[in-house]
Amino acid sequence: MNEVAAAEKILDTMLTKLGFQVEYEQTSTEDGPCLNILTDQGAHLIGKNGSRLEDLQYLMNRILNRHYPEAARVKVDCDHYRAQQETELVETARDTAHQVLEDGKPRRLQPLNAYYRRIAHNAMADIEGIKTSSPKASARYKRIQIEKI
Repeated sequence: MNEVAAAEKILDTMLTKLGFQVEYEQTSTEDGPCLNILTDQGAHLIGKNGSRLEDLQYLMNRILNRHYPEAARVKVDCDHYRAQQETELVETARDTAHQVLEDGKPRRLQPLNAYYRRIAHNAMADIEGIKTSSPKASARYKRIQIEKI
């Protein structure tokens, strides 16, 4: 059994025990494999701002890595929620960077976890004339500072 099939089995076992009826769609992203959960109970699996999805992904990957230590990290999405969030984040980050270029006033994005901060930094990396940074604080969610160079 390959790692993605094993990840799907782990996730299916967890969700079935919790009483969810789901189907899965396997996709590949820039970050590696992704299991998209398809269900009419998506709101319960997504949670507030995707927090339950993050928890499901964390637990599934911990179990997967216990059985397959070399396995790639598998991303978990539900009804394409994360894909939509990532697209919106990229648009917001790029729009904010262009606003900084226009008026020269530094701006900060909303607090983001490490995964979403990386996406935002990468989205603005090719925009000349701006600099992005994240504070060195120990908080899980941090803001990205965008400044004109």
